[in-house]
Amino acid sequence: MNNRRKFIRQLAGLSAGIAFTNLPQSVFADNSLLQLTVLHTNDIHCHIDPFSPTDPNYAGRGGMARLSSLVKQIRQQQENVLLLDSGDMFQGTPYFNYHKGELILKVMSEIGYNASTLGNHEFDNGLDAINKALDYANFPFVNSNYDFSQTKLYDRFNRTVIFRKKGIKIGVYGLGIELDGLVTKQNYEDTTYNDPVETALEMETYLKLEKKCNLIICLSHLGLEYKSAKISDKTLAPSTKYTDLILGGHTHTFMDEPIQLTNALGKPVLINQVGWGGMVLGRIDFIFDQSGKEPPVAMSLPKYNVHSKT
Repeated sequence: MNNRRKFIRQLAGLSAGIAFTNLPQSVFADNSLLQLTVLHTNDIHCHIDPFSPTDPNYAGRGGMARLSSLVKQIRQQQENVLLLDSGDMFQGTPYFNYHKGELILKVMSEIGYNASTLGNHEFDNGLDAINKALDYANFPFVNSNYDFSQTKLYDRFNRTVIFRKKGIKIGVYGLGIELDGLVTKQNYEDTTYNDPVETALEMETYLKLEKKCNLIICLSHLGLEYKSAKISDKTLAPSTKYTDLILGGHTHTFMDEPIQLTNALGKPVLINQVGWGGMVLGRIDFIFDQSGKEPPVAMSLPKYNVHSKT
């Protein structure tokens, strides 16, 4: 046990608590370390089928069947897996025009998503449509900065969710983009938008200090970055204290690898986003000392391009 703890401390020291590396499975042989695999998507936009073979930019890419196959394969290889989404699964193909949000949420449930947050396109058909579609999701939606208390969605969302993997607690909270200017007022009605930075500080403090989570993940639909002063993942991260990972969406950004920034306590926080249309499945692995006393170490960051043919 002591050798394992020494090992994880040495590994964490490689890069201020975050190391990008691959570890042999023998490291986990005595069960003193735990590996958590975080898989993630964003902005699927109802691309259940692959892009057309004649598409000028993305021919044959994407497809939920292929994504499902990748997730199943990884789950067969790894014991502790979370599959998360950062919003905007609605809108974008005739599947949404005909089935609204029902079909994509059925598909995501079948694949086995663990949680998702809301994007702005979830509001495209109004609150009644969201309320109806949520009945087909067998996973929680988490949003922390939209106040739905004066709407029919007042009890439909979690502010946080917590997952447990062999004694390790993973806390998740969600941040949505400002709806004013993106969504017609009648479609979000009396939904109140609260400041994402203030909300993030509240949620991560609750998850870390009260709920004693070992890893804290933000599912963000704020966007990676903007030329203006608009809040984004890049401007959020330095203000946080306990968030370890921000999984983003909205800007449809294809990233070769996560960005590592420094939070308000001088500790690393990772940001990742995987384009749009279900064309990429993101993966970030974390190693934990199962005592929970050592900080998590990020490792093994492959990028899975999703194609229609295996």
